[in-house]
Amino acid sequence: MSTATHSRPGLKPPSVLLTLSEGRGLMELAAALATRPLMMTAPKGDGHPVLVLPGFMASDTSTAPLRRYLTDLGHDARPWGNGRNLGRFYKMRDHLRQQLADLHAEAGRKVSLVGWSLGGVFARYLALTNPEAVRMVITLGSPFSGDINATKAKKLYEYMSKEGEPDPNDLSLLAGDLPVPNSSIYTRLDGVVNWRTCIARPAPNAENIEVHLASHLGIGVNPAALWAVADRLAQPEGSFTPFRRSGPFGFAYAG
Repeated sequence: MSTATHSRPGLKPPSVLLTLSEGRGLMELAAALATRPLMMTAPKGDGHPVLVLPGFMASDTSTAPLRRYLTDLGHDARPWGNGRNLGRFYKMRDHLRQQLADLHAEAGRKVSLVGWSLGGVFARYLALTNPEAVRMVITLGSPFSGDINATKAKKLYEYMSKEGEPDPNDLSLLAGDLPVPNSSIYTRLDGVVNWRTCIARPAPNAENIEVHLASHLGIGVNPAALWAVADRLAQPEGSFTPFRRSGPFGFAYAG
């Protein structure tokens, strides 16, 4: 588990060089395709529903490789089905709560939530408000902790969402402990959000998994990150065991 400080106000957005390097996400997708046989040796799923939430300005198209991988491993991976994610946290949250409740009732089982970037912020909110319907939360490069202004997408988010400053109480809740097992997968080479905003504070049911060389735009297709997602989802309902940095992609995780 990372020992990084949980709340660090005044953080800066990633450097210009890191942002310009985000194109390496295409190489991460190519690596996932090339290592598909290895990736399929990950722990198998038990068929429970997994709702996958895309990042800001992204749609279900961006999460298609992740959902296909999880489906092939035996999970019931579902798209979020709400078009492009334009932010609008306060406009979307009630709709997402209802969507989660409907999926929970349909499946008759708790739902795991996998959120990429802003999708992970939504996932943490849903776990806080609907814990009876949530099995676990996995975030990928999601800025939920510390100074949320430390992102290159701040101005675009404000323009697209048409929402003002978030309620400080909401920020405190999102950065705090969750009532369900949760794993934050992140990279220090994130070129969109400051990686420190992706760190969950220490808790018996929380962990941080750092992936070397990943990018913000590619972490959702990065083979090591995908393996970690599959490994976490394969845990039995109601249990939590910290991630073991081993397997075919063990070299890609920070110790």
